[in-house]
Amino acid sequence: MVSNQARGSIKESLLKFLAEQPDDISLEEIQDFLYVKQQIVKGQEALREGHHYTHEEAREIMKKWLK
Repeated sequence: MVSNQARGSIKESLLKFLAEQPDDISLEEIQDFLYVKQQIVKGQEALREGHHYTHEEAREIMKKWLK
């Protein structure tokens, strides 16, 4: 779930984004913006909660994938 603070910044980001767009912006373009914003917020929350890999851990995981 997205925190209230994150919601506020999302609303502000969306309003700024929309203000910078032409009047004929498509719904798909707005959805794309919101999807990317959602993924960024989820990633930031995961980092705050300690759900991440160190560089070395990521390298080890990638070695297994690339074999």
